[in-house]
Amino acid sequence: MTSSRRTVRCGVAAAVATVLWASGIAHAAGPADNTTAPPARTPSGNANNGELSAAVSRIKVTQVSGPTGGKTGRISSTDVNWEPPPCWYEPVYTPEKLKDFSETDNPLGYVSPHAEWGGKKLWTDHYRDSKDAYNYKDNSLTPTEGYDNYNIGKNGYFWRGVARDSADPDSYGCESVMFWQDAGQIPKVANAPTPKTLAAYAYDKVKVPGTEIELRPTTKSTVNAPTWAWLDKGTFKEVKVRAELPDTGLWAETTAKPITLHLDPGTQDAETFPASGDCEINDDGSTGTPYVKGDAGKIPPCGITYLRATYGTPYHLKASITWQISWEGTGGAKGDLPDGTFDTTQDMNVVEYQATNS
Repeated sequence: MTSSRRTVRCGVAAAVATVLWASGIAHAAGPADNTTAPPARTPSGNANNGELSAAVSRIKVTQVSGPTGGKTGRISSTDVNWEPPPCWYEPVYTPEKLKDFSETDNPLGYVSPHAEWGGKKLWTDHYRDSKDAYNYKDNSLTPTEGYDNYNIGKNGYFWRGVARDSADPDSYGCESVMFWQDAGQIPKVANAPTPKTLAAYAYDKVKVPGTEIELRPTTKSTVNAPTWAWLDKGTFKEVKVRAELPDTGLWAETTAKPITLHLDPGTQDAETFPASGDCEINDDGSTGTPYVKGDAGKIPPCGITYLRATYGTPYHLKASITWQISWEGTGGAKGDLPDGTFDTTQDMNVVEYQATNS
């Protein structure tokens, strides 16, 4: 985020935050250095308020395949510059539900990721009585035409921007006041959702199994004697996560496929096998070859030889799995996303004396 772009975003927050109506106040929470905080929430007396009162995504995420128990974790992108979309638009309310919400005694809810309207008149003026609301565009506040009786009788939804992280200055790219779109159509606006949007959203929800490798010896090795490392068959399989955006027909499935196990001995005084430290993961989920009695002294297909003893301070052996990420979605759309990694560490003690690896 450059300084000039941040200044523009802060200007957006400041401008939106200063827009007041006679019978209510619109609050906008801006970046940390320019914030007008919304008031404390009070119940508005309507069971349907949840969707509108909280600026959260309606995307539904389902794990199609992958770990169902045990230790898991989320992957980290290998591309440090990659991030999921900061914001996008979603359908929120039908005309009838918006009417129910707006005509409660004290409706309080978001009309964009950062703009919150409190007070019945704000909602009824714009969505019932056709009065203009205001969007911040091209460095000025521009009027947005209101609606007649919440568009009741029409088939469609009111859409609102959603931010992945409202503290991110780039999340101000979806600040249009909640607007109408006919059913079966995706709005033709910047940051409208796509299958790729959902794929990137699912990327952040992928949970993979912990990287617990088998070692022989287990936690104590001998200087210049190979330590074998392997993963049993079936340990690592594809993980697939499906993301669907209700009322749009949009969906995407993001698939993480394990491709390599990387061993980092935790010291430069070591040799890895292969030399790169990358052990390929086979289609059956196995890696390397399990140690069997009589293999002592042999070079393992996946493993480590430590060249110096630890003398009471163990090395931290890190095992990292690299996951290849692809996706497919609505209408045959498909593509790739940056590889992800997940790693664990364990202590390795190394002694000087020679011993038999059994």
